[in-house]
Amino acid sequence: MRDEVARRLRRWQSTALPIGQAGLAAGLSWLVATSVVGHTRPFFAPIAAVVCLGVSLGQRLRRVVELVVGVAVGVGVGDVLISLIGSGPWQIGLVVALAMSTAVLLDGGAVIALQSGSSAVLVATLLPPSAGGGLDRMVDALVGGLVGLAVTALLPANPLTVAHRQGKVVFGELTTALRGVAKAVEERDAVQAAGVLARLRTSQEALDEFTTALRTGGEIATIAPIRWRRRDELGRYQATAAPVDYALRNMRVLARRALAALRDGEQLPEVLPEVLRQYSDAVDLLRVELARGDEPAGARAAVRDAARAATAHRLGGEGLSTKVVLAQVRSVAVDLLQATGLSRSEAAEALPPLTRRGGNDRQP
Repeated sequence: MRDEVARRLRRWQSTALPIGQAGLAAGLSWLVATSVVGHTRPFFAPIAAVVCLGVSLGQRLRRVVELVVGVAVGVGVGDVLISLIGSGPWQIGLVVALAMSTAVLLDGGAVIALQSGSSAVLVATLLPPSAGGGLDRMVDALVGGLVGLAVTALLPANPLTVAHRQGKVVFGELTTALRGVAKAVEERDAVQAAGVLARLRTSQEALDEFTTALRTGGEIATIAPIRWRRRDELGRYQATAAPVDYALRNMRVLARRALAALRDGEQLPEVLPEVLRQYSDAVDLLRVELARGDEPAGARAAVRDAARAATAHRLGGEGLSTKVVLAQVRSVAVDLLQATGLSRSEAAEALPPLTRRGGNDRQP
């Protein structure tokens, strides 16, 4: 029981800021709508504020704007029509259809259309037409949305918190794959290699959550003045998203070809596990440097050191799968170097040549 209570308290602590933002936005939007705008019962101001805050936690800023517009359209159309035709089953159906049609004709997205319909239902069923007409409720919805955005800007979450957490998961997937393939090759265990490949095929969800976290953090760092100083640190994280995605994709190919080589009895290079483990250590260092807010110079040097072994005379082989593994080892190095801030051309130039300068070793 004590552990369960502690777990729930930790869960509450992780959501305390959004809850506080929602409460503050609801109260402020009511205050603004009553004291500044002069409306007596501005129901939709706190509703729009809370809903907009909920969307802004994990969606793009455009979605928040769409939601506010959707509420305004639904409330406006619903209030005007219900005041004219009354409330009932067919009136509700008509109001919803017209509100959603209006949203579509305004070239709105799915969020606008759905929110227009739900707001029209609310007007038609729970809230009778107001004395001030639909315009007052449209204004209330706009006030609530703007107050919600203002609260997000003035009391923002730390944009790096979620980036740290999701980055740890994504980098963990990559290091686990690198070490898993290294161990499978070292022990010549095809079953273990198959397990690594299966896990890699499920890594896209973690990457998607990482990308969403970075997008949300970017929005916060853009609209919240007190978070502007975090933009450089967040930018380093954002620079890793695409290269880490490519590294995971290349690791899938590498794991698949390593599995084929093991099943076909090909002799994989003895140095391969060492190279992959060094890559894994470099990814760990990259995660630590990003979490500290440092330029990932140490990780960049670690990848370069590991890539020195990825040459033909050390990773050579005759089998088709072994040759593909060599190519993927170097491709992963390029991806990791890009994740440390290098361009693709700079990353490719940073790798040692596939052959010795004397030309005695031919590229496989």
